[in-house]
Amino acid sequence: MKLVEVGSCDEALLLDLLNTTPVSDGVQHDVLKEAPGAQDWLREHGIRKAELAHLIEARNVLQAVVRGAEPAAALEPFVKAVALRANATADGLDWELDIDDARRGAVRAVLAWDALQNTSPGRLRACANPECQLFLIDRSKPNTARWCSMAICGNRMKARRHHRRAKTTEADQQP
Repeated sequence: MKLVEVGSCDEALLLDLLNTTPVSDGVQHDVLKEAPGAQDWLREHGIRKAELAHLIEARNVLQAVVRGAEPAAALEPFVKAVALRANATADGLDWELDIDDARRGAVRAVLAWDALQNTSPGRLRACANPECQLFLIDRSKPNTARWCSMAICGNRMKARRHHRRAKTTEADQQP
């Protein structure tokens, strides 16, 4: 019996939440603090405005944990007051989370992170482009994905590496 089931929608919520601080033209933006983008984002993810403060706080800690800047224990405050409640049905017991409504989105994201750590350890990571603030879930069999987008960050990083190599080779060939 699985007491807490995290679905793919919560996994999508987690990744989308982590990616709410993108960098555009060298400037970091916070989608959750910019209207009307924040309202659209909340609506798309079924989260109420009353949950926003806890959601932003959870996002910041989750980003730090995924990057390795904070230990996983930093997430404890988000789930400490969460309880399981049993509902008797004709088929047995259904378990559901008993969560303060203002913390529901934050708890869902933290539980999705935990589920990923248990089912797919090491697959959630920050993009390898140091100028990018996005995250990815590596679903490739060899678990070797490095960039949030091969077309954007992957191409940029490969082009930079090629340019550096070409420059080094050119400098080595000059008398």
